[in-house]
Amino acid sequence: GAEGSTLMSYFSKNQIRALKPKVTFSTLRDLPCPVLQSSELQGKPEESCSTEELFEWLGAVLNQVSLDNNSSSFISTYCCPQPNVVVEKAFLCTITGFIIPEKIIQLLEQLCCYFGEPKLAYWLTLTVHGFADSPVSWRENEHGFHKGGENLYNFVIFRNLDYWLQMAVGTNDDCPP
Repeated sequence: GAEGSTLMSYFSKNQIRALKPKVTFSTLRDLPCPVLQSSELQGKPEESCSTEELFEWLGAVLNQVSLDNNSSSFISTYCCPQPNVVVEKAFLCTITGFIIPEKIIQLLEQLCCYFGEPKLAYWLTLTVHGFADSPVSWRENEHGFHKGGENLYNFVIFRNLDYWLQMAVGTNDDCPP
């Protein structure tokens, strides 16, 4: 209606345009990956890693931290938690930009379809990381973006379609119900 045309003329007058999300693909070679069991959230010594170990490892991978624990490296001595397996090829797709919830659900559904055909992967992840200053709040509390702004969640989906949902928010934020 009339409001829509007024809004569109405002955007065109002020040279505001829609941007498409940026998509990048990369292949990670010979990547040590934690061994996970969908029913073992705490992990079992010598059998599987815990949710916390996975979350920390995933952060290192997404930030391209070296996982070789080389003693000559002063940047990081982090290594993949035990037990782990070396994966010949892992694929990483990063989408940067504003993505509506419906698209995230669509991505999640597509990832679940991945296991419809026989594949070698035992699990995969979808991480959604909000902007630090996004207006995220739970239980009517103000989002503490001045103190860190953490707000992310991560789905770990297993072959049998069990999943883990991991969430992280800032120290001044409440977790969602």
